[in-house]
Amino acid sequence: MKKIIVINNMKCEHCASKVEGSLNALEGVKKAKVNLAKKCAVVNTEVSDEILKQAVTDAGYEVVSITEKKRIILK
Repeated sequence: MKKIIVINNMKCEHCASKVEGSLNALEGVKKAKVNLAKKCAVVNTEVSDEILKQAVTDAGYEVVSITEKKRIILK
């Protein structure tokens, strides 16, 4: 499942890289990609929201929200 994490306090590429590394280091995260301009991360994982939030907080940033990215199937 893909989750979107909205993150505050990222100001530069170094910040984004730090958050991305923290998320990718978690067991159970298949891939995390941070978008600095949109101030969010897209994470492919089954890891709980609490663990994701703690990883971002431990890296020094604030989680605003975590939502599940829904797939839209067009017929």
